[in-house]
Amino acid sequence: MYRFEWFEQVKLGQGAARVDVATAARVSPVVWGLGFTSLLTDVSAEMVNSTLPVYLVLHLHLSPAQYGVIDGVYNGFAVALLALLAGWLADRHARQKELALAGYGLSTLCKLGLLVAAGWTSLLWIVGLDRAGKGLRTAPRDALISLNTPAGQYAGAFAVHRALDACGSLLGPVAAFVLLAQLPGAFDALWFTSFVVGVLGVAVLWCFVPRPTQALAAAQAVAPLPIAAAPGRWITRRFLVLTGCGALLALATISDGFIYLLLQRRHPAAAGWFPLFYVVTAAACMLLSVPAGRVADRLGRGRIFLLGYAVLALLYAVLLGTGELGLPALIGCLALLGLFNAGTEGVLMAMASAEVPAARRTTGLALIATAIGLAKLLSSVVFGWLWEGQGATVAVSVFIAAMGLAMLAAYRGLEGGKS
Repeated sequence: MYRFEWFEQVKLGQGAARVDVATAARVSPVVWGLGFTSLLTDVSAEMVNSTLPVYLVLHLHLSPAQYGVIDGVYNGFAVALLALLAGWLADRHARQKELALAGYGLSTLCKLGLLVAAGWTSLLWIVGLDRAGKGLRTAPRDALISLNTPAGQYAGAFAVHRALDACGSLLGPVAAFVLLAQLPGAFDALWFTSFVVGVLGVAVLWCFVPRPTQALAAAQAVAPLPIAAAPGRWITRRFLVLTGCGALLALATISDGFIYLLLQRRHPAAAGWFPLFYVVTAAACMLLSVPAGRVADRLGRGRIFLLGYAVLALLYAVLLGTGELGLPALIGCLALLGLFNAGTEGVLMAMASAEVPAARRTTGLALIATAIGLAKLLSSVVFGWLWEGQGATVAVSVFIAAMGLAMLAAYRGLEGGKS
């Protein structure tokens, strides 16, 4: 993954899950297997991702608008292209594991494609194929998590998975930084190493995550489809509200890559340390993900979800400044981004999992992923266009205003449903 994305949830009418060390130890082995798959995949992905924005903009001299197109394809288009197909196939044929394997495998193969990329056009195709792999795997993977977790513990299970995912996001940039420090300019070695680690992630999924046939049958036996959620009628008003809120907020979100580039402009000496920006963000996310899940289960997932976006709005306000940022302030900004990720990434999928019956779980999560992916595509393109045409200050100001309106609409929608 060349990444940039995270969480959401709803009170389930059951006792709040206690997401602590003891609870994490009781999480299904399937969730742990998927978590370690994501950890290794993110090590592989972030080895590439953490060097990509600065490489494209500072070395290939792409304009903000050109980078916005690549970032939009990375974050949205290819994910939206295949997420619905993957969800439909997984639910129809109970092939969540197989679709996840195909997605992880495609993304891993794309690391080899980087070895022969000759220009930004070929790079755009490779990024698109990598994101197509993400589109194939994300909804089936999240469905496997929820299908192997009691409904009252969705937030905890997603939080454990995201914490392992964030650990990979932390280790990947460190590996890239160390490798390039020892072998300056050896990007071919970086791409190949990334491919090898990705293969290990696929192997974990293949060997340690079973197909969901038994879990799906058990889920349907415990919670049979209600009339309102029967085939053809499972898309409820509440589900549409969750989808709309997620897409609206994604539309007003500046991608991580652009945030890192804006921060780097405020601390020019940090250009050589750019990969470590991802490390600080991932470390904050990894440390705060499980506590955020615990608080969300206790206080209401919708509230924590919106608080996460409030933290992001605060970061935007800092980006509006023009003075140079000191190292403590830079680290603080990166930690705020990690806190936002910890408070949002798993929560929406947990809320959606509570709304969609087991037999339609993958399709439902894929619908939300598609809506958010298209919103992120538009967001990246618009932000890059505004930055190039009007300047970074105007672009950030427009997105702050959009975030305020999106949060107001999301608050009314989620509070109306007692999230």
